[in-house]
Amino acid sequence: MMAHLRANLWLLVMTLLICSVAYPAALLGIGQTVFRDSANGSLIAGPDGKPIGSRLIAQPFTGDEYFQPRPSYVSYNAAATGGSNWGASNYLLRDRVARQLGPIVKYKDGRPVAQDIEAWFQKDQFQGQPGIVAQWAQAHSGLAAAWVKADPLHADYVASWIKQNPSASESKLEELAVPFFISYSKAHPGTFPVAVEQKAEKLVQSIKKGIEIQSIFFDMWRQDHPQADLQAVPADMVMASGCGLDPHITLDSALYQLDRVATSRAAQSGRPAAEVRTEIEALLREKAAAPLGGLAGVKLVNVLEVNLALAPRDGAARSSAE
Repeated sequence: MMAHLRANLWLLVMTLLICSVAYPAALLGIGQTVFRDSANGSLIAGPDGKPIGSRLIAQPFTGDEYFQPRPSYVSYNAAATGGSNWGASNYLLRDRVARQLGPIVKYKDGRPVAQDIEAWFQKDQFQGQPGIVAQWAQAHSGLAAAWVKADPLHADYVASWIKQNPSASESKLEELAVPFFISYSKAHPGTFPVAVEQKAEKLVQSIKKGIEIQSIFFDMWRQDHPQADLQAVPADMVMASGCGLDPHITLDSALYQLDRVATSRAAQSGRPAAEVRTEIEALLREKAAAPLGGLAGVKLVNVLEVNLALAPRDGAARSSAE
């Protein structure tokens, strides 16, 4: 009996030593000697030598002088990796893609569509039809309800409207989104309510132009202008990756953003836009690489590495990674 107990005890001790001590120690030693960079997270250091991110995880960049990564359903949060799981028939997916397209899409001749969306929106289709905002709310009640829930200021704004319409007071705020927007469209034609910050104070304002108008109403504008000859936009500029953290964009996507980045950096540095554009394009092509050493797939660019490489070129760029 004791012999069996000793044998089992030795087996337990040896298993713990091998699996919980020796094996992890061996992996740690190999990782810190042979694969040190990868084992420590593939970190990228900034000009001051401090880590500013990982080449394996995307992060957001703000400002026209930076290349933008793919959209992320998890807001680039590495602790919440995942996608929306919306199917192709889900209108929420169509709406998200349309909102990405509005501010960036161009005509075939290179002109931006954004200004035409704003001009069309401000006309507000006064030909006996409800205003554009009312049409949007009636056609997409779920999006109208989502607007109410998106910001406490939106909810307060609708609540103040309810006070002036006592008959609506018995319903939930989300259920009153469509009636609210119909009423709003009549009272404020050619505008849309948006929460904005002014002088350290946030309030709801009626706006006529801007990214919100370009984003929210691009889909309606496109359906109203089916013959518009638009450039194809690289898919990875508007479609999120499955994990929401993909650090790369295709070279085509980077080149699509090139004019915006070059124009902004040229304005900051006072250099000719054509010269800056040529330099940045050369950098993109130098940094671009296809998977498996170029044997498979399309050429990709690491957004963080490119934006960091641009920093010393004009003296005006700083990493805006959040």
